[in-house]
Amino acid sequence: MNAKLLEDRVMVWDAEKGKELFEKEQAGKLLEDRLELSLIEACLLIEKKAIKVEGYDFEKFHAYCSEKDPRFGFRYVVYRDLRGRDLPVRTGFKFGCDFRVYAKGVKPLKRGPKDTKEHTKWIVFTVPEGMSFSFPELSRAVRLAHNIRANMLWAVVSGGKVGYYQVEFFKP
Repeated sequence: MNAKLLEDRVMVWDAEKGKELFEKEQAGKLLEDRLELSLIEACLLIEKKAIKVEGYDFEKFHAYCSEKDPRFGFRYVVYRDLRGRDLPVRTGFKFGCDFRVYAKGVKPLKRGPKDTKEHTKWIVFTVPEGMSFSFPELSRAVRLAHNIRANMLWAVVSGGKVGYYQVEFFKP
């Protein structure tokens, strides 16, 4: 399936093929005339050979994304790992984290009222091994997760592998 890079998005202009890809992969934003993919979604779909982006192979596209976002490399490792576990993953931008992750089988793009199990299960912050941050930063992240009734995960990337650490809010 052919796609085109438009600076920070990838478009699948064939509406029918875009809809098929959207339903199969649960990735992107389906609009009337196209499927709009984030760079991280497109990168995984290129790696899986589900799409071809005009003028790019996987390595060249990954390098382009890494130039746009210095955190892209380790964020991509986490995104690919989560998707490889068949977990639905969406951006966490509006929550101040990297990803929102749902339980297996949940379709996060469902319209209308959602059942409790269909809400975000985890919010994920991705960091490279050795990164330091303050306790107030950690506290804000845990409180954010608690406020939206999700669990907070730190995804620590080391040597291309991911370790997940869950930190919980506790009120004695």
